[in-house]
Amino acid sequence: MAPTFGAARRVLSRAVADRAFPAAVVDVGTAHQSLWCEAFGHLTFAPTARAAREDTIFDLASLTKVLATAPLVMRAVERGSLSLDDSLSMHVPLWRDHPGAPPVTIRDLLAHCSGLPAHAPLFRDHSSRAGFEFAICTTPREYVPRSASVYSDLGFMLLGFVLENTAPLPLQFDTLVQHMGAIQDLQFHPPKIWRDRTAPTRDDDWRGRVLVGEVDDNNAWALGGAAGHSGLFGTARAVGECARHVLQVLEGRSGAFRKDTLLTFVTRRADVQGSSRALGWDTMLPTSSCGTRLSPRAFGHTGFTGTSLWIDPERGVYVVLLTNRVHPTPADEAIFGVRPALHDAVMDDLAGL
Repeated sequence: MAPTFGAARRVLSRAVADRAFPAAVVDVGTAHQSLWCEAFGHLTFAPTARAAREDTIFDLASLTKVLATAPLVMRAVERGSLSLDDSLSMHVPLWRDHPGAPPVTIRDLLAHCSGLPAHAPLFRDHSSRAGFEFAICTTPREYVPRSASVYSDLGFMLLGFVLENTAPLPLQFDTLVQHMGAIQDLQFHPPKIWRDRTAPTRDDDWRGRVLVGEVDDNNAWALGGAAGHSGLFGTARAVGECARHVLQVLEGRSGAFRKDTLLTFVTRRADVQGSSRALGWDTMLPTSSCGTRLSPRAFGHTGFTGTSLWIDPERGVYVVLLTNRVHPTPADEAIFGVRPALHDAVMDDLAGL
């Protein structure tokens, strides 16, 4: 008997009716197939807006960290061009570790425990890698590395710079997705032909326009639209394909990276007190966006624009939710209640099979 996902469907229908977001597409599946993919709402709240479809393109925001940056670091580690325990200063010469503090490593950036603050509006004063790199490296640290975990876009910008020492991020990502099975509708710098099916994000004061098909994050925009922390665009089905690839690798199938490497990246880092972070990925907490029904082995990530991906290898399931909850403004935070309700409803439906 196939799951109906009736309760989960009601969660998203109600969220659209309550204007938590204009558009949403969900994709739920296992390592080997999609079980449910459905679109809800319209691309904007305008009466004449196009209906969302399964092939609607979304700004994936910080899902970039786990779909692009972390996998590219994994491949670099497997090739031997990077080590997780390399000091950051080996790859970013401007970086200076604070006297008496432990050296910040690649592993620390991935686990958000480098001492860097969460965010800084660097786009206001800088528009190049050189400017961003100098600004980040001279930013005061907020805590001793590894003494805490503070989710930091700045750290992932530096990871992007480290990766770009060998090749541009979009080029590396294109190679990555080829190794994952030539996934379509997932890339940096979305082509103009995608525009009509792209969900708008903010009406942005800085750029003076509604953002459609250009990255919502202003720091990523100032860096040319592709950065270590943000920049990917894609469909729910494409993100689901990535999730299936991850689950298949965990089952032992060969893929874009090895199982042992992947396990290192999705395992919660135990030496940072109070942190739920793995390497790139977050891990399951009953208070997180994944709700209360996923297993303790689950890992995932969210994005500011209203996106999320959670993967549960113990139950063999993934859940992708893509929305444009920041349109026309990010002020509404109803998404924070919708996400856990959706995941709980999905898992309850699957448990009834």
